[in-house]
Amino acid sequence: MPSTASSPCLRRSVGGGVGLALAAVTLTATAVPAAAEDYVVQPGDTVSHIARRSGVTVQAIVAANGLDSRAFIRAGQVLSLPTAAPAPAPVAPVPTGTHTVVSGDTVSALATRYGTTVAAIVSANGLDSHAFIRVGQVLTVPGATPTTAAPAPAAAPAPAAGTHTVVSGDTVSALATRYGTTVAAIVSANGLDSRAFIRVGQVLSIPGAATGAPAPAPAGGAVGSTFAGRTYPAHVVAAANENLATLRSVGVPSREEMKSLVAQTARDMGVDPALALAVAYQESGFNHASVSPANAIGTMQVIPSSGDWASDLVGRELNLLDPRDNVTAGVAILRQLVKTAPDLPTAIAGYYQGLAGVQRNGMYADTRRYVASVQTLMSRFA
Repeated sequence: MPSTASSPCLRRSVGGGVGLALAAVTLTATAVPAAAEDYVVQPGDTVSHIARRSGVTVQAIVAANGLDSRAFIRAGQVLSLPTAAPAPAPVAPVPTGTHTVVSGDTVSALATRYGTTVAAIVSANGLDSHAFIRVGQVLTVPGATPTTAAPAPAAAPAPAAGTHTVVSGDTVSALATRYGTTVAAIVSANGLDSRAFIRVGQVLSIPGAATGAPAPAPAGGAVGSTFAGRTYPAHVVAAANENLATLRSVGVPSREEMKSLVAQTARDMGVDPALALAVAYQESGFNHASVSPANAIGTMQVIPSSGDWASDLVGRELNLLDPRDNVTAGVAILRQLVKTAPDLPTAIAGYYQGLAGVQRNGMYADTRRYVASVQTLMSRFA
């Protein structure tokens, strides 16, 4: 859930990456007729789900029907779908098995491969809020036959190290994205401190960077693929950019409006407003038009699989692009973590690292920094 602006959400999906563009419930088989131009909204439908099932982007449906920033629709409403395509045939599930993670694996790809769901894999393995997995990890895969790990793909030869002279505006994370390497590699190669501080005129060694001109930085404020030492799969980054484009196209509330919404939602749901405000500020600075490379969405930086969990917690489908639903999802997760964690620091760590991950591995160094920052912010919002 952490955003690109505040913390390495990438590790958490928010690490391995979840390739779902939006959280949505399953439509009935009759909900979206193939190749139809008009569609009558059924009870429980969301725009994101209709987009996924019909092959139309959320932006296209919003634009074609003049929907507001919440992309709100009602049962019986007739939507115009600019294009439509039949929903893909479901993959038949098979008995539970295991999978040993190899380079390039993501939870979403494994769910597709084994005919199961991201939520099922996350639940079966106690994964953190960003469905982070690591090479060599043995996953229980509900609905999959036992299998041995696929051979790891042959690694491409690493390009030669290069150098970069720091100019005004450079950051280590931006340089890592630009040169196709990682923050950790640059920090290590140059003996940087924990803040990864660099100065104008400093000559940096860039491990794994091809000599010559660097790759261009993402244009127009697009979501990049690398942050805080982790690079996300292309399909996850593509989903993140689609969600960012949707938020920009429909418009979002101001930061002050989002701050008020977070506080009111927390009060309504019985959560300490100072906690919810501190987490929202840490995650996005109350900027709802914020999407991380791990496809963590909006003010509360919730990834789709966590959105599914939050939907279960509140008993209704949540659309993470909708400002109110996004805040509801984040606050619902906080409420559940406070209820189940032994203390508040552990609950805060669970929002970032995943409670099961904290209980299994303890808090990582970056998690401890996240917890300290949130607790400091709580005193500010008290």
